[in-house]
Amino acid sequence: MSTLTEAPPPLAPDVPETKPPRKRGRLTPYWLLLPGLLWLVVFFALPMIYQGSTSIQTGSLEDGYKVTWHFATYWDALSEYWPQFVRSGFYAAAATILCLVLGYPLAYLIAFRAGRWRNLIMILVIAPFFTSFLIRTLAWKTILADGGPVVGALNSLHVLDVTSWLGWTSGDRVLATPLAVVCGLTYNFLPFMILPLYTSLERIDGRLHEAAGDLYAKPFTTFRKVTFPLSMPGVVSGTLLTFIPAAGDYVNAELLGSTDTRMIGNVIQTQFLRVLDYPTAAALSFILMAAILFMVTFYIRKSGTEDLV
Repeated sequence: MSTLTEAPPPLAPDVPETKPPRKRGRLTPYWLLLPGLLWLVVFFALPMIYQGSTSIQTGSLEDGYKVTWHFATYWDALSEYWPQFVRSGFYAAAATILCLVLGYPLAYLIAFRAGRWRNLIMILVIAPFFTSFLIRTLAWKTILADGGPVVGALNSLHVLDVTSWLGWTSGDRVLATPLAVVCGLTYNFLPFMILPLYTSLERIDGRLHEAAGDLYAKPFTTFRKVTFPLSMPGVVSGTLLTFIPAAGDYVNAELLGSTDTRMIGNVIQTQFLRVLDYPTAAALSFILMAAILFMVTFYIRKSGTEDLV
């Protein structure tokens, strides 16, 4: 008997060795980030280091300043100007709340009800950016002038009686009062609230509202259970973009307020440009930055949102 043997399998053709991919492409993102990193180092990190060294110096402008690690400047600045810190936080919080109350309905209107008027309303929202910050603030001096139509209307409605009792105005005057400063802050920073809110509301799927209606949810329930929770990233972003610059602002308090409404930004400006006490001014700047950083960190953790617009 003869046995059949299987033929051996054909030999596989020689496959040329492939070289590993070059690592040059992996470095491309880092090269793209390099200009931004250089910008941050030159215009942010280095000035911060310089201001930090200035805050622990002693001396005078005539004799020169030397780094003596004088950390007592921080305590002296805080103990002397803590009312301005509290006032700045209070004015900024009041302006932020007003911006949220005024901006949320407008952002909701643009996102869900504006229709073909959406682009026009958006242009009107950003129209204040077409003029300078200083001109916009000076315009409020005319709007809130004594004897003007706004003050006359508030007097006829007896609103100024209530605000005077609360300490926001002084008699029949609105200018040079806390109310004028808060009005200026609210107007100047309102677009920073509306734009993040609109972006967050526009991303909400309209089918979620329809599903809530199918489950017999009333409009207010739909807003409370669906719309507002989903718009929280915009709320957090808008409040941060409003509160942070408002807390350090000095233009509104300078032009619309008085010596009794000075904010910490006015004190820092005075120390830098008039008194020429650079260590105190630098220490005040770092205290303000640390306070805002602490409040922002606490606020973001308590807001319960995972992403920001």
